[in-house]
Amino acid sequence: MMDEKASIPARGALLWEPTQEGISRSNLAGYMRWLEAKQGLKFAGYEDLREWSVRDLEAFWNSIAEFFEVRFHHAPERVLSSRDLPGAHWFPGATLNYAEHALRHPGSETSPAILFQGEPLADGRPQRDEISRAELLRQVAAVANALRKFGVKPGDRVCGYLPNLSQTVVAFLAAASVGAVWSICPAELSSRGVIERFHQIGPKVLFAVTSYRYGGKVHDRSAVLAEIVDGLPTLENLVLIPGPGDPVSPAWREGVVSTAWNDLFKSNPPELIFEAVPFEHPLWILYSSGTTGAPKAIVQGHGGILLEHLKALSFHFDLRAGDRFFWYTTAGWMMWNMVVSGLLLKDVTIVLYDGSPKYPSFAALWDLVEQLGVTFFGTSAPYLLACMKEEVKPSQGRPLQKLRAIGSTGAPLPVEGFRWVYREVKRDLLLGSASGGTDVCTAFVLCNPLQPVHAGELQCRGLGASIEAWDENRRPLLDQMGELILTAPFPSMPVFLWNDPDGSRLRSSYFEKFPGVWCHGDWIEISAQDGHCVIHGRSDSTLNRGGVRMGSAEFYSAVEDLPGIAEALVIDLSGLNREDRLVLFVALREGVTLDDDLRGKINARLKSQVSPRHVPDAIYSVPEIPHTLNGKKLEVPIKRILMGAVPEKVVSREAMSNPESLPFFIELARKPV
Repeated sequence: MMDEKASIPARGALLWEPTQEGISRSNLAGYMRWLEAKQGLKFAGYEDLREWSVRDLEAFWNSIAEFFEVRFHHAPERVLSSRDLPGAHWFPGATLNYAEHALRHPGSETSPAILFQGEPLADGRPQRDEISRAELLRQVAAVANALRKFGVKPGDRVCGYLPNLSQTVVAFLAAASVGAVWSICPAELSSRGVIERFHQIGPKVLFAVTSYRYGGKVHDRSAVLAEIVDGLPTLENLVLIPGPGDPVSPAWREGVVSTAWNDLFKSNPPELIFEAVPFEHPLWILYSSGTTGAPKAIVQGHGGILLEHLKALSFHFDLRAGDRFFWYTTAGWMMWNMVVSGLLLKDVTIVLYDGSPKYPSFAALWDLVEQLGVTFFGTSAPYLLACMKEEVKPSQGRPLQKLRAIGSTGAPLPVEGFRWVYREVKRDLLLGSASGGTDVCTAFVLCNPLQPVHAGELQCRGLGASIEAWDENRRPLLDQMGELILTAPFPSMPVFLWNDPDGSRLRSSYFEKFPGVWCHGDWIEISAQDGHCVIHGRSDSTLNRGGVRMGSAEFYSAVEDLPGIAEALVIDLSGLNREDRLVLFVALREGVTLDDDLRGKINARLKSQVSPRHVPDAIYSVPEIPHTLNGKKLEVPIKRILMGAVPEKVVSREAMSNPESLPFFIELARKPV
């Protein structure tokens, strides 16, 4: 049962160990053998290798380029211009192209490039599509040819308003191949949210759908798309990808030429020519959540993303020939970008799913994993916890024989989440909890195939990522919670923020609190014994009670494991001109009420599992916990609203998945909390 606490391992309890055969077969072990043969470097284990990778940063990243046979059209002058943060430049003088590396492998009959699955149709038939490497190359060549005919040149922006489709991948790779800068918003985003993002960057071409399927329903977006087109004065060409519905296409504004996707393939395209661009030439533009103002337009470069994703996917996720790599994501979350980078690896198939993870039931994704033979299944911690709450049993009726690893990100995965995976999914797999973010488009605290998995812990700091935990006086900490700091340059850091010509917004976002180093905004605890890590949540939503600081993750782990509680949000109202207050909001499961008995259970759990100081001063029942579009809790914006800020200035409803949850908190802010 869910409340059998005796079966929950303590944090740090051993849950899985790799076999010697598994270690030997791993890509990471192969890289270590290569280093020994090529450079005479020998390492005792992962931590020894990691320490070298951050101590000799230039040698490490140069070895990544050499090991993966990166194709430089023009050789770099050196690896790193300096270690200044901000201001460091990687591989100056080098030219290359990301898309060339994604499309350079010929593929095989057993390893297609892409497997796509959508929600089942009304008659229950699954939507499926398979694209070989050769067909992917042909389609990208056709779309790249069309972009050049549209007048797209290196540096021009090409955008998508799209679901997670095979065509989305093709459009992105085509844009990258010609040196254009890609950016995308998911098709469920409102016109205001899209315009707020795309208007900043001035796109020339937009790929879009007029409908998509989600939760068993077809959603017509034709009117929304018309508003988006009207709101983008730089837009010249609109390419319409077929959707599941058949809405009437509106009349587009004057000056915009509309083309049907299928018309791009009416003739055989010329051979695909990859534009050689500088190492730090913009590859794509991602966006911060935008919950507290205009979203930051974060620009990452061809070369930095190429090297970091090759390293992370091959060495840390251990993706190998024949693997099928699936991460449940929309096309607007950075995990989509990492999934697409699976194409960088020979004979790895990327798996795309478009639709609700709960339709027709919570078993939908587990069915996909079994049916498509997924070997690496990535998802979010909230999804795994929701499956646990719903008492989903993925292994019942699903052997999951090919599943070798599960990735979890988006929020810290608590101990009970680890326990559930090993109990209900599979005992023999690598559960890789990972942390990073949109700002670097990767995970830099994550997993590796050489080390064991312990409950509630992330296995390691990533190779080449000089990560430390700092106190407020810039002192490194071990076995204590501190600010997550990168003390040295990292290739996938933003090359710049769009419309930030003097770099002031970049500096204020990452380098202001601790000048000269990157402050990521998370609490991290690093083990002195084995280098394992714990992420304690956002550092800007710290719970500080009587001088006892902690992140919110440990608090949620205690509360959300209680029967009857679907989700929780905790807010520390320190700083008001009265006694500090800790306020807890709980969304309850159907049929459950917040009575004195449940309040008592919540307080007793927090007192015993967190600390007596962290028993809340008030507990409120709410219909829903507010979330961003990517499923993250709105801790900081809600705190600011409760402290008297004007709601419109601290939270954008367009950046929320459930804006209807806000009025409760706005009304509460008008009363004594």
